Amino acid sequence: MNALNQEGKVPYVVTSKSFTAVAINAASKAGEWIKSKLGTVKQLDTKSGAPDLVTEVDKGAEQMIRKLIFTHFPDHALLGEEGVEPGPEASKKALEQALDEEYLWIVDPVDGTTNYVHGYPFFSVSIALAHKGEVIVGVIYDPSRDEMFVAEKGKGAYVHGKRMSVSQQETLNESLLATGFPVGRDTTLPQNMAGLNYLAPRVRNIRSGGSAALHLAYVASGRLTGYWEVGLNAWDLAAGSLMITESGGSITDTLGNPYHLGVRHVVATNGLIQQELVGALKEAKGTGE
Repeated sequence: MNALNQEGKVPYVVTSKSFTAVAINAASKAGEWIKSKLGTVKQLDTKSGAPDLVTEVDKGAEQMIRKLIFTHFPDHALLGEEGVEPGPEASKKALEQALDEEYLWIVDPVDGTTNYVHGYPFFSVSIALAHKGEVIVGVIYDPSRDEMFVAEKGKGAYVHGKRMSVSQQETLNESLLATGFPVGRDTTLPQNMAGLNYLAPRVRNIRSGGSAALHLAYVASGRLTGYWEVGLNAWDLAAGSLMITESGGSITDTLGNPYHLGVRHVVATNGLIQQELVGALKEAKGTGE
């Protein structure tokens, strides 16, 4: 499949029915559809709280992705954000049930829904495939910039067909970090703010784009030195987690334990500042634990 041969970009070439080809195709088609609907959202619902929005576009994009994946792999399972009840306990339960599957697709159809609703062009489609609990394919597509980030286990990570690698900053002091503001205003948000208040005077600067998947892709591509956030879910992190490791970076929970699909409080960096950032969050009492 020649999935990215647009505007003279180097195509990412894969065979027609490989896992990665299907993920790229699904992310590309869903992303273009999402972009075409920008500014047309009429029906807004909230999930776990006022800032946690869901639209008919989220639901429609997930259905589109499901159909495209199941056309090729009808025996696989899919865990998508829109098919899970709101709240961390429901997310945990849904993931535990899904992990029994040999092949599990993990999908966030619109990562950055709040941005999307407001017309702020920082949102993405995130699709991962796990085999027996280990992520083997990760695709994150940013339709606003037509950027397709692709990672395959053991084969590296790419954007526009070019190999990605993490940045080379060696200390927090010279790092550009990103974080997010979780929807749990009384629970996870104060934890993230504790980390933010502690880190802001100790780093070069901090950004908050509003899409966990794109933050991870940006760490993998060297645009950010690191990213942390408390209170995420498997569909926010799965695809990006593989990009981080395949680009030479590190990803753990906020206590420094190895990443797995159940991790909700995350630290992802170029590897060089991983221990320093984890240590800072512990010092700040901003680990979420």
